[in-house]
Amino acid sequence: MKERIKRSIVALLIAVMSCALVACSEATTETTSETAEVTAEVVDETQATEEVVSDEAKETEETADEAETEETEEETTDATEADAEVTEVGEGATQFTFEVVDAEGNTTLFLVNTDKTKVGEALLDNELVAGEDGEYGLYVKEVNGIVADYDVDQTYWAFYIDGEYAMTGVDQTDVTAGSTYSFKVEK
Repeated sequence: MKERIKRSIVALLIAVMSCALVACSEATTETTSETAEVTAEVVDETQATEEVVSDEAKETEETADEAETEETEEETTDATEADAEVTEVGEGATQFTFEVVDAEGNTTLFLVNTDKTKVGEALLDNELVAGEDGEYGLYVKEVNGIVADYDVDQTYWAFYIDGEYAMTGVDQTDVTAGSTYSFKVEK
């Protein structure tokens, strides 16, 4: 595109200069001055166009770099999840993913098969969680053999549904096939 603009400018300059030479010999000085002004204006417009094209190219390159970075991050996440060993537990017609993230950030994945209607029931049935009944339902203190007890060390198991902090307790959450339920140690 830049090359085409340059060619157009050169052609325009040649045409303007030709007209100037053909014009009256008495006005040669005046025409030369006007040609110089027109040439200066064309050069200024060309520089402005090149700056716009350059800015657009930089923006496009930055957008491509951002997209590539996001794609790399997604691939890394996918690779990490693919590298994680998935343990299949339970029996039943409904299947969901259960993710356990310990205090060090280590992730353990389970594929839970169940006929239970509540997530808490399915996890208790497969001995993946343990806790005690409290005024708000099941208070989970142990997940996959790892204890988090607020009364002891101010850590607790936070419950997530498809990556979002849960607004219901695990024993009040309906099982949805294909969903991911997570417990993460938090302080």
